[in-house]
Amino acid sequence: MGWVGRAGGSGGASRVSLNRALSKVGVLSRAQATAAIRDGRVTVDGLVVRDPRLRVAPERARLAVDGVDARRQAWCTLMFHKPRGLLTTRRDPQGRPTVFDALGDMARGLIAVGRLDLATSGLLLLTNDTLLANWITDPAHEVPRVYLVTVRGRVSADDVQRLRTGIRSAGDMLRASSIVLRKASGRESHLAVELREGRNREVRRLFDAVGHEVTRLRRVSLGGLVLGDLASGRARALSRQEIRAAFPGAALKRQAV
Repeated sequence: MGWVGRAGGSGGASRVSLNRALSKVGVLSRAQATAAIRDGRVTVDGLVVRDPRLRVAPERARLAVDGVDARRQAWCTLMFHKPRGLLTTRRDPQGRPTVFDALGDMARGLIAVGRLDLATSGLLLLTNDTLLANWITDPAHEVPRVYLVTVRGRVSADDVQRLRTGIRSAGDMLRASSIVLRKASGRESHLAVELREGRNREVRRLFDAVGHEVTRLRRVSLGGLVLGDLASGRARALSRQEIRAAFPGAALKRQAV
């Protein structure tokens, strides 16, 4: 087990748990690192390690995630037009397809920024910049998310007002920061909904509360990023300049050297 000693370093190098080490170099959050380690996606000095508590010296150990050197990984952020029917998890115990399956090597070393559920399509951000991911998902920053929603039945003006005012659901106070009713009939209604808190399944829960089942849901913008004409199932790389323009004030990881 000599590699453990190398991971730990010598000459007074400070040692921390492996999950914290990955967090310190900005690759994954602590929780994401723990999951990646237990999934066998992390190597230390070339060997797979499954114990998040292993003590290593981040300055000396060779750490890699999905085969990519954690310290020298180039900054990468993708905008992906997620189709319906893909999970936003890296692996599914039931073997269902994921966004990482669809993206293949493009997604190596990346994490999804938030989630879109299986039946939701649209703009999904993936990055290896944990500072950026944490900044966007922090409710304090109120990053706007806009969805195009189709629901069963006619949405009334009273329904719209309730959704704007706020509805309590499973202990959460849910509200839309903006709603535009684009079309309504007895069969279905079409709306554009803006949220700023990013709670789990928030759009579906909001409309369930006013008696309308969501039949189609697509996220078309996140912060200042707009899905535009990016085709379903396609991704494109974003520059740091695009990210800074889309999320003013966002914290970004330093470029790899």
